[in-house]
Amino acid sequence: MTLPFLEVIESVSPHPNMLMWKFPDADQEIKNGAVLTVRESQHALLLNEGQLADVFPAGKHILKTENIPLLSRLKGWKYGFESPYKADIYFFNTHQFINLRWGTPSPVLMRDENFGQVRIRAYGNYNIRITDVGLFFKEYAGSYPNLGIAELELQLRDFIAPRFAAVLAGAKLAVMDVAGNIAELNEKIKPLIQSIFTGFGLEITQFNVTSVTLPEEVLQHYDKVTGMNMVTDMDKFSKFSIATAIGNENNGMADVTRQGLAMGMIMNINPSASLPQKAGPGEDISERLKNLKELFNRQLITDAEYAAKKEELLKLL
Repeated sequence: MTLPFLEVIESVSPHPNMLMWKFPDADQEIKNGAVLTVRESQHALLLNEGQLADVFPAGKHILKTENIPLLSRLKGWKYGFESPYKADIYFFNTHQFINLRWGTPSPVLMRDENFGQVRIRAYGNYNIRITDVGLFFKEYAGSYPNLGIAELELQLRDFIAPRFAAVLAGAKLAVMDVAGNIAELNEKIKPLIQSIFTGFGLEITQFNVTSVTLPEEVLQHYDKVTGMNMVTDMDKFSKFSIATAIGNENNGMADVTRQGLAMGMIMNINPSASLPQKAGPGEDISERLKNLKELFNRQLITDAEYAAKKEELLKLL
């Protein structure tokens, strides 16, 4: 039984996240003069005997051999033909694909004057669209019958991470300044990545570095410096630290809290910590010793600090 020829060709996107899909022709031939309808944010591509014949933007197109000169040349007929012909038809979504994710699959190594070699991770998002359907099909999509954005997104991550590392090295930023210069990094990375994507017929319409994760040791150092810079009243700080320590006893505390708590409470135990003095009226040395022991039990002070303070307090008795 002879299959009817295709006279009307159109396709609604099977999913908004589809980049490309093959028109299901059931091995039918296309009637010369068939009508091809391409919707907005779509392009259609004709493939004849494995070779690209033509690309059609949004609109209504009459598929005649005189309108597709390349088709006649591929067939080897000098004056065209009126009989039906076989061609594969692919549709493409050319709208923007937004909020695609990227990240460094492994930490990026950067040099820093204060910390030496530091490994950091970065994450972000970007938007892309197909700008050259023929090039995209030839250089990337041609081996797929259908292609979704998820497959492409996974591949693109391998292109983005090395460019991020190159820009980071060239920027010569201190590791503590990276997070504050994300906008500058965005502007420098986007052109480097675009140069690669152009070869695939793609355009990056927006690119963002949304976060940079610093190593734990850098964060701890930053917390210590920031915490100590904020301390202006040691008495208030010690009270606040004690309250925080009680609330976080089972979860542990950051190093800066431990050290600040120890410093504040030790000063509270003996405000004139430089020279031992005899206990004055009303002073409760035993209470101070009890507080000191509590600090030691909580591992907020070292063995040496505990022994030294204990000896000073005992001399006041």
